[in-house]
Amino acid sequence: MVSASYSTNVVELYFTMGLICGLGLAFNLQPALTIIGKYFYKKRPVANGLAMAGSPVFLSTLAPFNQYLFNTYGWKGSFMILGGLLLNCCVAGSLMRPVEPKASTESKNKVGVRETDCSMKKRQKKLSVWEEINKYLDFSLFKHRGFLIYLSGNVIMFLGFFAPVIFLAPYAKDKGIDEYSAAFLLSVMAFVDMFARPTVGLIANSKLIRPRIQYFFSFAVMFTGICHLLCALAEDYTSLVVYAVFFGLGFGSVSSVLFETLMDLVGAQRFSSAVGLVTVVECCPVLLGPPLAGKLVDETGQYKYMYLACGAIVVLASVWLLIGNAANYRLLAREKKKSIHTKESQETEPLKTSQSPSVNIKSGKNEEWKGAEVNSSERETNI
Repeated sequence: MVSASYSTNVVELYFTMGLICGLGLAFNLQPALTIIGKYFYKKRPVANGLAMAGSPVFLSTLAPFNQYLFNTYGWKGSFMILGGLLLNCCVAGSLMRPVEPKASTESKNKVGVRETDCSMKKRQKKLSVWEEINKYLDFSLFKHRGFLIYLSGNVIMFLGFFAPVIFLAPYAKDKGIDEYSAAFLLSVMAFVDMFARPTVGLIANSKLIRPRIQYFFSFAVMFTGICHLLCALAEDYTSLVVYAVFFGLGFGSVSSVLFETLMDLVGAQRFSSAVGLVTVVECCPVLLGPPLAGKLVDETGQYKYMYLACGAIVVLASVWLLIGNAANYRLLAREKKKSIHTKESQETEPLKTSQSPSVNIKSGKNEEWKGAEVNSSERETNI
């Protein structure tokens, strides 16, 4: 953002504010999300909710603060001040420490670890380019049924998820509301969002919700879509404030469990790869959503049709997630039953075969010792 303040044309803003700032925010977000899964397990939804509550704290004051900076220092001075504020992320990043594995004390384990390390180094030298990429981005996740349901639902959702936030202040101005009151709507939404994220994290961590957190996420998305549909009925400033309150509640609910549902599906070990793949795929709807919404406003001349379209898209995504997660849970239950039945059948078959005498006892110490070894090995395999 500091470099963007020295831009002289739109192309330079695309490079500084778009490419460089976007890369910096990506490098900031993914390690912060991944390290939560390393640090927490029992209270992970609460930790996610508290961590995600940081953005609305700044957003609640950012809208009027941006308006003040723009009126006082212009857009160049605003970029320079905001860039200085973002440099404080370096201090927060320095506090993140990797979780070190516990060192083994036995000498045998040390020898085994050294041997495995040597063998792993030899294998790493022979890795192909595709395997090298697959170490950081696990493309086998595209065979994961739950991951595909989550990804497809989010792609649909993000087409209409961010456009209502961007066009909320212009929508209020179109209704004849002044600039500062229109910007204050974003502060109201962010203020509610700030308290909604940790509260929803506490609810998601309960024994009743956490095993069914995929359903909880689907209903949170549906609630947000219904808020967008009802926003088309707003005619005055009071109704827009009510919409901002409920939209902040829905936005905070979705954001609080957005990555917790992904971690619940793929696990903490594959979460970093899953976040990378999800963010890469979701860039397309996030980029296409606001321009398409603006095109719809230009064609119709009214903002309410844009809110109706975004609400319908988000509700459609919630229905898709709800049906897909219900089918996924049923298939997982069937697969679990089948695995239990196969284990039981595998355990009963050796017991039947072991009942028939298969070893002939002969005279001599060597023959008796061999027969004892055979019987002991059969018992071990049966167990």
